[in-house]
Amino acid sequence: MDLDKLMSKHLSRYFDGSKTIPDETLQQLLRFLRSAPTSTNIQPNHFYVVSTQEGKERLAANLGERFQDNAEKILNASHTIILTTRADVPEHHLEAVFAKERADGRFADEAKQERWESMTRDFVSLRKYSYKDTYHWMEKQTYMVMGLTMMAAAELGVEAMPLEGFDPISVDKAFNIRETGYTTTVLLALGYPDEAKQYKTPVSRFEPERLFTFA
Repeated sequence: MDLDKLMSKHLSRYFDGSKTIPDETLQQLLRFLRSAPTSTNIQPNHFYVVSTQEGKERLAANLGERFQDNAEKILNASHTIILTTRADVPEHHLEAVFAKERADGRFADEAKQERWESMTRDFVSLRKYSYKDTYHWMEKQTYMVMGLTMMAAAELGVEAMPLEGFDPISVDKAFNIRETGYTTTVLLALGYPDEAKQYKTPVSRFEPERLFTFA
């Protein structure tokens, strides 16, 4: 990965609608997305991969009135991923996580798996009853997954643009998301840049002395 190149470029805000991500590249990216870590392996996400014309138009039409400027980005992107997060952690979800870990042989012996499950339950209980921030905690995992996926996209030569400019109630309704126990957190548009519309000015960030404290 060329870090100097990444640090000197603006985030692409406009896509070339004539270019589509090759399926092999997309599948690589989705495999990475599936493998991205989350706290206690809670895996609180479901991902909607929007690529058909009908899907793009449905998403673009349901961003909400004040966010219609983002419709063009959705329509021209090769794919847009709707990253959703569980509204809570029901027992059946925890049991599904543990069952998959056991089936995959994540831990070398039964005792370690049992200790892990006990620790996970304790941590989930802490978020629910003491911190009272279960959804916020899981939502942070979603953003971590998105950030890692953006880095993977750059490695594959794909532009990735996060979008928070949308009405989650409208998007949830359009794709029947809340019926599944999840809700939309953020959108990630993917594709190739429209070079004529890219910013050419320098990237502006604070100086290091304002950003870093070494202890």
